[in-house]
Amino acid sequence: MDLGSLIGLIGGFACIILAMYTSGGQVGTYIDVPSVFMTIGGSYCALLLNYSLKEAIGLFSILGKCFRVEEFGESKIVEKLYELAEKARREGILSLEEVIAELDDKFMQSGLRLVVDGTDAEIIRNLMENELNAMNERHARWLKMIDAWAKLAPGFGMLGTVQGLIAMMKNLEDKSRIGPNMAVALITTYYGAIMANFLLTPMMGKLAAKDAMETRLREMIIEGVLSIQAGDNPRILLVKLTSYLEPADKKELIDKYGKD
Repeated sequence: MDLGSLIGLIGGFACIILAMYTSGGQVGTYIDVPSVFMTIGGSYCALLLNYSLKEAIGLFSILGKCFRVEEFGESKIVEKLYELAEKARREGILSLEEVIAELDDKFMQSGLRLVVDGTDAEIIRNLMENELNAMNERHARWLKMIDAWAKLAPGFGMLGTVQGLIAMMKNLEDKSRIGPNMAVALITTYYGAIMANFLLTPMMGKLAAKDAMETRLREMIIEGVLSIQAGDNPRILLVKLTSYLEPADKKELIDKYGKD
């Protein structure tokens, strides 16, 4: 569980509720079922007009990734590639075949299999970059879908407000209903703003950050695989790959392997 996302979600709602009470209101004042249908239901149905049913349903699983900790293990990947480079230098490229099946990272596996098969370096780079690009395009489509929902929700909130105002204007003779009707009309805009600014846009930002981390990891693996294929000195590979790491992690690996 990603504690940052959990604390942000609970803390955000807590701040909203505290603001309600400290301003003299109550939670019940801000609950309106028709506004939920208009803002949440309406904006989600609009997504169905633009995306497939499978994608619209799958979006909730993607949003759930915001609450899962993704362990990319960059330092461990660098260590593994360094060890494989040493093995290849001592025993030859073909010696890697016996350890490839034991690797946890499928992307690294596929790259090293190409190396063992004697594939040209340029072809290896192209194939691995194609897979990376496909991943980026897939992630970008989900992010675009979340962004679309974040834009639709306030729009449906405003639509609900206009709809409520029209109903109010048609019943101006009943002055006792003007205040309550106005409040209900504004709630839809309120819901739309919460969905866009508190939920969807921040979640999209977190998912984009995870995509960037995974992209960086795969770029690092591509460089490592090609370095092994080229027969580079393991120390050179270490210098190449640690440039992708945070300074503290880089120093730890340089101190561990770079001073043998």
